[in-house]
Amino acid sequence: MLKVAFATADRMRVDQHFGAAAGFAIYQLDGERAQLVELAEFPEESMDGNEGKLAAKIAALEGCAAVYCLAVGGSAVRQLLAVGIQPLRLDAPEPIDALLAKLRTAMRAGGVPWIDKALKKTADGDCFARMAAEGWQE
Repeated sequence: MLKVAFATADRMRVDQHFGAAAGFAIYQLDGERAQLVELAEFPEESMDGNEGKLAAKIAALEGCAAVYCLAVGGSAVRQLLAVGIQPLRLDAPEPIDALLAKLRTAMRAGGVPWIDKALKKTADGDCFARMAAEGWQE
């Protein structure tokens, strides 16, 4: 399972710059289906000169493997990567449903490095959680 966020004002399309996003639609998905699990919304802010706004947006994406947006600044890219979130920039607005379909296909087929890495991390985490629940000790 992956959690992926989409910078969106209308909840239908990726249509926002990361730093100025009015909100994020956060989906959980596997190779077969996707489900909206959260809507994170933010007050209107200016795009420039407010680095502090990034912390709240990045915190809202905790647990996400990636975030899709129309643009993302260098500082935001560094901060996102530091917490394990892959920023993905689109050239033009795209429907979230179409992106989810592409993601599900990529999850099944493999070969997309950030998806493969995120799925491995999720599988490893599940393995360790099971081991701890079983009382395994080193």
